[in-house]
Amino acid sequence: MKAIQIKQYSKDIKVETNEIPVPKIGDNEVLVKVVTAAVNPLEKLIMTGEVKLIQGYEFPLTLGNELAGIVEQVGSNVTRVQKGQRVYSRLPVEKIGAFAEFVAVNENAVSIIPDYLDFKEAVAIPLTGLTAYQALNDILNVESGKTLFIPGGSGGFGQIAVPLAKAKGLNVIVSGNPKAKAHIMSLGADQFIDYKTENYWEVLTDVDYVIDTLGAKEFENELSIIKPGGQLLSLKTALNKAFAKAKGLSKVKQILFGLVGSKYDKKAKKQNVTYHFMFVDANGAQLDQVGKILAEKLVKPQIDEKAFTLDETEAALEYTFNGHPNGKVIIKVNQ
Repeated sequence: MKAIQIKQYSKDIKVETNEIPVPKIGDNEVLVKVVTAAVNPLEKLIMTGEVKLIQGYEFPLTLGNELAGIVEQVGSNVTRVQKGQRVYSRLPVEKIGAFAEFVAVNENAVSIIPDYLDFKEAVAIPLTGLTAYQALNDILNVESGKTLFIPGGSGGFGQIAVPLAKAKGLNVIVSGNPKAKAHIMSLGADQFIDYKTENYWEVLTDVDYVIDTLGAKEFENELSIIKPGGQLLSLKTALNKAFAKAKGLSKVKQILFGLVGSKYDKKAKKQNVTYHFMFVDANGAQLDQVGKILAEKLVKPQIDEKAFTLDETEAALEYTFNGHPNGKVIIKVNQ
């Protein structure tokens, strides 16, 4: 089968198209014929080695974190899905490889695609959907009636996170591009702040939770609007010791990440706010829940109009990292 691989970490956006054997599945695995794969900024972090302290890889490495496809074969112990079903997945961090014609994956990492989504739409959901779900449920442990703010939430993350947050009974505020206001509000947001005309830190106070999508440059502004006892979860700012401990990383990495994140931990603590960093995990059961919530409003993710084939993966990566995609970039693998 055809697979898109790298032989080493590099800052260059260079990949190889190689012929490798179709993977054999274990008793708890399914073989998925990949129909579509999604390209994410995470691919760059993996290719450059920026995440190797969290997860190292052996080479050659088949790239790709997110797929949608058809179950071709099931292991003897598999009960979650059946042959012929449409499934999607955020592949386990330790076993990625969506940029290939077939993928072997543990059944616990896959979920059946809701009927209203096609393969192109479905593949854009797992990574973002699980990020939002795990942020709300596993890390922040949000409580109904409280307020969540998502700065820069008018893009792909916010469009999935808003309905998930509303399902938890939260008051949801989003800042972002005014072009997306009507859509974000239709998904259930309670308030939208146009970043071009308003500074959210001059408008908001006493927010319970912030999910940061913008990074370190916004940290102090975000911190300033959170009430004492509140929580700030970043998808971009900095790893910290709490993250390393939660992931079960070594004592050495806990110390290292503690040093990296200490500045942010200290600033947050001074405001009586808890700072979190997260890295999304594969979880088919959680993706089941995401799919059910999104299906209630027929939520469809934003997809960039450009479509790439597996042979054009390098161009898709270049476009994702350095272009200006208007939504998730999709690779068509098997038609």
